[in-house]
Amino acid sequence: MTTAPAATEAPPTEGPTSIDDAPAQASWREVALYLLGRVAGALRRAAKVVRPVGWILIGIAPVLWIVGLTMGWREVTVAAVVVTVVIALCLLFLIGRTTYDVRLDLSRTRVVVGERAIGALTLANSGSRAILPSRVVLPVGTGRGVFGIKHLSPGEEVEELFAIPTTRRAVLPVGPVSIVRGDPLGLFERVDSRDEPVDLFVHPRTVRFDGQSLGFVRDLEGMTSRDLARDDIAFHALSEYQPGDDLRHVHWRSTARTGTLMMRTYEQTRRSHFVIGLSSHPGEYAHPDEFELAVSAAGSLGLRALRDAYRVDVRTQAGKLRTDTQKHLLDALSGVDSTRPRDGSTAALAGTVSAGAPAAAVVVLVCGSRVPAPQLQSAVSRLPLGSRALVVVAALGEEAGRRRIGDADVITIGALEHLPPSLRRVLG
Repeated sequence: MTTAPAATEAPPTEGPTSIDDAPAQASWREVALYLLGRVAGALRRAAKVVRPVGWILIGIAPVLWIVGLTMGWREVTVAAVVVTVVIALCLLFLIGRTTYDVRLDLSRTRVVVGERAIGALTLANSGSRAILPSRVVLPVGTGRGVFGIKHLSPGEEVEELFAIPTTRRAVLPVGPVSIVRGDPLGLFERVDSRDEPVDLFVHPRTVRFDGQSLGFVRDLEGMTSRDLARDDIAFHALSEYQPGDDLRHVHWRSTARTGTLMMRTYEQTRRSHFVIGLSSHPGEYAHPDEFELAVSAAGSLGLRALRDAYRVDVRTQAGKLRTDTQKHLLDALSGVDSTRPRDGSTAALAGTVSAGAPAAAVVVLVCGSRVPAPQLQSAVSRLPLGSRALVVVAALGEEAGRRRIGDADVITIGALEHLPPSLRRVLG
């Protein structure tokens, strides 16, 4: 007689006993993580309002309480009470609204070195409750201005005027405006940022060239290209009339001979290409002010070339600057820094200029007084063939001079005012 095998007990399994347990556990974990994240965020925000002196007192207070209560020292306990009360009273200064309507207005966002940028900071209380006195901080570059704002009633506004002196060429971010609420002891400080920063461009000094042109004979009529146009200067060939052609360019003799309206076709010409290579290598300048002189010379040349309707390019070892308008040229020069690139010599810059503008009509290299003559000669030899080459050497404090290196005129200027008469001698 055979017996059926005994049923074996299934091994116990881990995990939820019902289908709904897993989602419930997952949801509880998500809720816990969410709450922990909110608590951590609140602690981080609270920690930002505590200044170093505040952290010291917050650390001292529990130590005083423990020592005073454990050892029974009344003096230490009194000190713990005093420190705790001071911390609590200072925290009360953080209570209150700081919701100002802030408006930052710079009358001019572009000034020349030495000029002052005038601006106004307007704060208004558009709410229904008064705003307690506070401080307003206005960062300007690496510095900052601090304004004390009085109690503002609902609907009241206050205007603070300021002037930013400029002693160096730069691009200065002005703002963002920060409203600061804190206690008199400096334990706690709450900072709220308002508005967006505004860039203040401090342009280099430049000099005008009156009564003279930087152009040369090579491009009086433009450089011809292979692109054909219906209206230009350089005649190319005749072609049949196309709808939209200007009838002023009809070639009547050919039209009479062929019986078909024939039009003149021209080779499209281009404006003269004026390229400035400004060396930004600090080792080529004897003093930082010498580099500023070089930047001013490059800016003066570029502005005159733009006024003469040339296509202007300005290049440094760091790259090409934006020069399509006079404003963009000066803005770009405001941010040029002297850097030490891997291969930053003037000769290397001349090679970059030649590769980027092989058909340039005029090339001007601007460098410092520490560039030796052999390096200048090497730089001139790398410039595009057929271009008119000019080298401007900024030598702060020296007398103006002129010499020839290869096919290039080399002028030395000790001050920006030397540039116009030196150019007149070269171009005359």
